Amino acid sequence: MHNRSCRPSHPVAGGATGGYASVLFYMIYKQIIDKYYAQQPDLMHILMVHSEAVAQRALRICDAHPELGADRQFVYEAAMLHDIGIVQCDAPGICCHGTQPYICHGILGAKMLRAEGMEQHARVCERHTGAGLSADDIIRQQLPLPHLDFLPVSIEEQIICYADKFYSKSHIDREKTLAQAEKTIARFGHDSLERFLQWERRFE
Repeated sequence: MHNRSCRPSHPVAGGATGGYASVLFYMIYKQIIDKYYAQQPDLMHILMVHSEAVAQRALRICDAHPELGADRQFVYEAAMLHDIGIVQCDAPGICCHGTQPYICHGILGAKMLRAEGMEQHARVCERHTGAGLSADDIIRQQLPLPHLDFLPVSIEEQIICYADKFYSKSHIDREKTLAQAEKTIARFGHDSLERFLQWERRFE
């Protein structure tokens, strides 16, 4: 049942596209989100606000570092869809009333986007948890994930993964400092923190 108490009380600033996505893609990603979230407006609100914040930070990195050669349009698209899988997860604190562990939202979202024919976007989904997860990380931490590497490879994947670490879906009106983001990543282990610090030196 829809629970109105989940909706954050603060207003949402800005529009969904921020002037960056084409009208065509806005229609496509909205259709995908509506397909899975139409019956859960509070969760959709959290998803959209979080994803827009991630997308805008990622775009600022693209603009500040043209030498990276990132595909700006793809960065926006994939950032808006990177957390699509949370709808299947059990995280009632952010209005997710599914059955799967939250750590699985990346691979669940990848499966959803592959079903939509969006392979590149799917890779962003499955590779953005923490600073990416290696098979060794998964085995060592006994995570309920396939024993495979889920590490960002392309520059676009790296930028989105990095930008995502500054925004929590539990507090969508806040932006983390670098120190706070580093502390969050450190929970995933030394290798994850080292990857994040390398991105910090490259993107900031």
